[in-house]
Amino acid sequence: MAAGHDQQQPGDGDDPALAHSHATSPSHGHGHGHGHSHAHHHGPAAPASARLRRVIAAVLVPFAVAVVAGLVVLWPGGVPPHSGGASGIGFDQKTVHGTVVATAQAPCQGDAGTAVCTKVSVRLTSGPEAGRTVRQTLNPDGTGRWSAGDKVILTDSPGAPPELRYAIADADRAVPMAALAAVFALAVVAVGRLRGLTALVALVVSFAILTLFILPAVLHGQNPLLVAVVGGSAIMLVALYLCHGLSARTSVAVIGTLSSLALIGVLGEVFIGLTKLTGNTSDETALVHSLYPGIRLDGVLLAGVIIGSLGVLDDVTVTQTSAVWELRAANPGLGARQLYRAGIRIGRDHIASTVNTLVMAYAGAALPLLLLFSISQRDVGSVATSEIVAEEIVRTLVGSIGLVASVPVTTALAALVASRDRVGPVGRSRRARGGLPTPAAVPAPATAAPDGAPTGTPTGTPTGPVGHRRR
Repeated sequence: MAAGHDQQQPGDGDDPALAHSHATSPSHGHGHGHGHSHAHHHGPAAPASARLRRVIAAVLVPFAVAVVAGLVVLWPGGVPPHSGGASGIGFDQKTVHGTVVATAQAPCQGDAGTAVCTKVSVRLTSGPEAGRTVRQTLNPDGTGRWSAGDKVILTDSPGAPPELRYAIADADRAVPMAALAAVFALAVVAVGRLRGLTALVALVVSFAILTLFILPAVLHGQNPLLVAVVGGSAIMLVALYLCHGLSARTSVAVIGTLSSLALIGVLGEVFIGLTKLTGNTSDETALVHSLYPGIRLDGVLLAGVIIGSLGVLDDVTVTQTSAVWELRAANPGLGARQLYRAGIRIGRDHIASTVNTLVMAYAGAALPLLLLFSISQRDVGSVATSEIVAEEIVRTLVGSIGLVASVPVTTALAALVASRDRVGPVGRSRRARGGLPTPAAVPAPATAAPDGAPTGTPTGTPTGPVGHRRR
């Protein structure tokens, strides 16, 4: 027995390589604590990790190829013309920009003199008649309140009489919205740094897929469910790998998200059919259907459920996967069952918060509708089962079920992969990647020898600060 050492034996929860490192690290009895670690990694380099990565690639590479093929086959090539004609209606009307130059109060025409209207003069700053000043009279019950200098958007109806061609439609919010977007981007980059920058790039790509592929493809009459699955999968692949890197950890999150999206798609298809939801419950959907009669509005509803759940699913699966990997890094001796139990405890807290978040998000979006029903004379049951409310309930519950299911599925898959993914030699690359340092092994308790002296340290031997006792 070497004098001055408490030799540790690998035990439960201890990495053998970790124990080997500390067992062969002599600390000299000079009080300086010099430790010469001889942690060697014997055998071939991480064959388990290589096998796992091949298995993950065998699952995800065909899936990625199928997504790319779906994008190519379903690519719409722009927004198709609609049945409303060239003049357009509603949101499809032509618009020009202008600036309010003057306002004045005047009695409303045809009134006895009690109502006061507002005459607004607007100078056009875009369009074929830029520079012209047009005038419009606003009724007192109008929602717009304008003053000189305000930027506005006007509808342009070339076929109308000259005095009725232009009408104020909305405020021009381009400048303040751009300023808010710039502040958001700066905040994300300032806090997230490179990761924040990649998140912004992923956001731009996601928006491009939504506007260039998903929306035009639905307007072309493609199957909304198929379009949502292909487009949502493309968004998921780009966002996750761009933000979190090409790794086994990210791949597990991708597989967990994909599984939950599949469940949401199946449940949505079943319960939208069982509840006989048409998807035509608002002025916007009615307008879209009038312009494009071939669109399946129930399919648009299902596509909205899938795309709306995607962002929350990404958050849950990435968080669960990262938690399991960090648990594995903190204690490399944990097996798959132990990792799953620890990870699912974190997941239960995540479920409790995110389900409530999802419900509140949908409730906030439907708040005006809820206000109308709160003052109605109908009972809660009839209100909840009316189509306009049932649509939101089905949307919320289907998305929440997929969200809840993603936690055990992703945690189990992450535990299985992480437990078989070798962490490498002790101290390797965890500190280099800026992660948590590998914890030092805890010395095993000394056992009493037959003569009563501890076996780890002979009596009367001065020792160093690590694993030794001083008198």
